[in-house]
Amino acid sequence: MSDKKGQFRKAFDWCEERLPIVGFIDRFIGTKYLTPRNLNYFWNFGFLALLSLALMIISGLFLSMHYTAHVDHAFDSVERIMRDVNYGWLMRYFHANGASFFFIVVYVHVFRGLYYGSYKAPREVIWWVGLLILFAMMAAAFLGYVLPWGQMSFWAATVITNLFSALPWVGESITSLLWGGFSVDNPTLNRFYALHFLIPFVICALVALHFWALHIPGSGNPTGVEPAPGEKIPFHPYYTAKDTFTIGLFMLALLAVVFWAPNMLGHPLNYVKADPLVTPPHIVPEWYFLPYYAILRAVPDKLLGVLAMFGSIFILFILPWLDTSRVRSAMFRPVFRVFFWIFVADCVLLTWCGAQLAEGWPLLLSRIATFWYFVHLLVVLPVVGWLEKPTPIPDGIEKPTTASISSAHD
Repeated sequence: MSDKKGQFRKAFDWCEERLPIVGFIDRFIGTKYLTPRNLNYFWNFGFLALLSLALMIISGLFLSMHYTAHVDHAFDSVERIMRDVNYGWLMRYFHANGASFFFIVVYVHVFRGLYYGSYKAPREVIWWVGLLILFAMMAAAFLGYVLPWGQMSFWAATVITNLFSALPWVGESITSLLWGGFSVDNPTLNRFYALHFLIPFVICALVALHFWALHIPGSGNPTGVEPAPGEKIPFHPYYTAKDTFTIGLFMLALLAVVFWAPNMLGHPLNYVKADPLVTPPHIVPEWYFLPYYAILRAVPDKLLGVLAMFGSIFILFILPWLDTSRVRSAMFRPVFRVFFWIFVADCVLLTWCGAQLAEGWPLLLSRIATFWYFVHLLVVLPVVGWLEKPTPIPDGIEKPTTASISSAHD
């Protein structure tokens, strides 16, 4: 037995010397990667996002084996996947609902970064790459929503692609390029299918870049204070055990939706084949696009609405300079905390408004919420950073951790 172990060890060392895969993993997510010892469960959502990406790619590859990217056959091929392919219904529901869960964990990940100041120096590049991942996710989700070629898919594609025509000089050319003709038709579906298949692998490259950028300054922590070497612990086994627990909860929630409420997050009109001659009474995108859709409709001018919609995402790239406070974490910023939760409520209100008809109270509320969205980022953040008096900040991460433990025991 010892001889076999020795031979295996020699073979392993020989491989590691030439292709150190295990050593690479150990440095990035193993015992050699040291992380602050006070990370809470909100830090687990980054790993859940990685898991969601893997699940989406695996289920998407399965679906692509049976999908037909043609306007005459796309809808029927999806129905065939649901009815005739072994476990096709499971893969389809897994993929469709997995997209929603992917956005849930990413949105929580983003708001965690906003609350704890993860966008501040020296982690600006990590923040930028994360926003690029979010933007690529949105592109992939929109393209994928069109592929079933249902009524809502077709008209959502028509409305969204038409938005680019509002851009001066290049708008018409971009719209024609997306369509592949003079309207949303078979060339459009083929282009969207090819891009939807490609973008997840672009996201994988961005995720690798995100990890690389993360390992330069190291992980942040709830206090925002840079930990001393003695205040760090190996990522494995401490945080891998934590991640495993949250993976179990995540999969329970996802499978509960897949098995018992698979169409809860979708739209019933997408089970009707696309008809260019019948316009739905109310065109709505998937729920994770609703805040941006509300911003788009809140502005009366088409071009300004498009600029406001895209600007609501791209303005986050300059957040490290809009927030003028030297303190990272909201734990020590009482005024910022209040405005942060107002901002969260504002985003929830935009989501609700995006699902309503653009008239009456919903339209008025969406305009107020859109106004506050930009005021919060462009005015409130800089002013609060200048005027706010933070509470005392500890020298290291151990003090607040010890205090919270002692108060819990009391």
